[in-house]
Amino acid sequence: MTIYTSYDIRIPNHDLNKVFADTANKYRAAVDFFIWVRMKEAASFADTKNQHAALLIMEQLTNRTKNNPDPKYDFGEEFYKFPCYYRRAAIVEALGAVSSYESLLANWNQTHEGKKPGLPKAGCTYPTLYRDNTFVRVDDLTAEIKVWINNTWDWVTIPIRKTDVSYIKKHCSDRTECVPTLTRRHKCWTLSFAFKEEAVLSKIQIEDQIILAVDLGINSACVCTAMCADGTIVGRKFLDLPAEEDSLRHALNKIKKAQQNGNHKNPKLWAKAKGINDRISVLTAQFIADTAVLYCATTVVFEHLNTRGKKRGGRRMRQRIHHWRADYVQRMVTDKVHRLGMHVTRINPYGTSRLAFDGSGKVVRGKDAGFATAALCRFQNGKIYNCDLNASYNIGARYFIREILKSLPVTARLCIEAKVPQCSKRSTCTLSTLISLNAELAAAAA
Repeated sequence: MTIYTSYDIRIPNHDLNKVFADTANKYRAAVDFFIWVRMKEAASFADTKNQHAALLIMEQLTNRTKNNPDPKYDFGEEFYKFPCYYRRAAIVEALGAVSSYESLLANWNQTHEGKKPGLPKAGCTYPTLYRDNTFVRVDDLTAEIKVWINNTWDWVTIPIRKTDVSYIKKHCSDRTECVPTLTRRHKCWTLSFAFKEEAVLSKIQIEDQIILAVDLGINSACVCTAMCADGTIVGRKFLDLPAEEDSLRHALNKIKKAQQNGNHKNPKLWAKAKGINDRISVLTAQFIADTAVLYCATTVVFEHLNTRGKKRGGRRMRQRIHHWRADYVQRMVTDKVHRLGMHVTRINPYGTSRLAFDGSGKVVRGKDAGFATAALCRFQNGKIYNCDLNASYNIGARYFIREILKSLPVTARLCIEAKVPQCSKRSTCTLSTLISLNAELAAAAA
């Protein structure tokens, strides 16, 4: 599989800020021009099979050349000496915007759900700097880009910080560098480089796999369980970040106090809280990746969490869920372990914490069970266990049950489901269900 990552190089020359803004505005105006042409000449593009054919049609309609002296829409009349590679990038951007609009409009015409999609516009698009035509690397610390300056298109020299060069050489030397994009982030202009690399994911039979089942918690960072296909627990790892959690709670309390005094914006306080939250996410993702390497896992299993919509519970719990960055952690782990050849998958999260892994039924947790902490729960048979560890057992079991049943023929699967009815409904599967399933498979094989 192909993995893309990006790195932004900040341009320290603030004297060129207006020049870069004018260049981006010129590029966006060109994109709007081609969108207008594409919308007016929709019939000419109706039979195009690929983007290259559509690009040639657009150039035939707009670009004046020796063999095409009288185009229907003269692009060069309004955009004098517009660089050809900027022009082609603008055409591709416009064709993509109109294609997306037509797909959304067709779906809306069928369902009439939501608001009707608006007409496509360039919006906040930024120009792509094609190498040797609009971007030239002079040396490691200097580059030249073609921009709109003094009412013409000309080259300007921009410095590159040594720290950026060192970082790219250290972390991206084995990746393919793609062309950069001139973008504006956090009130600064940057060159956004994309890096491409190829990764080969492992291909191991389900019975030989070792997975890492991860339960991302709100009260604790995460619990990881390494598990085999027969339900054997290879290892367990807990991650608690008390210092970072305390810092985040302190930062949120400062925001609350400022809001009670009438200051409702607090950008600096929110930036500090976001930075602490990002730190927690990075440490959690790195811990999961390191644990997967430690146990030679082939697959990392998460819950398919849906944190959208209205948050339930008390004010403090709603606040914790709002700042819970489970999706961000899962995305970071996906990027990390894919480079190591591992797979990432997700399972149905319903009841993983509510059901006991030994099949004894629903658990009672926290204050309802008489504990001072929400991290403990009591099974119906009286056993006291860690809630997140119990959930991680069930997460790993549900993955193996799904993959084992998927690999069986229909007749064999129906026979197994008749003998182990719990595995037919994925939302009630636990570790005991996986053990029973393996016992039935072993008996059938014998």
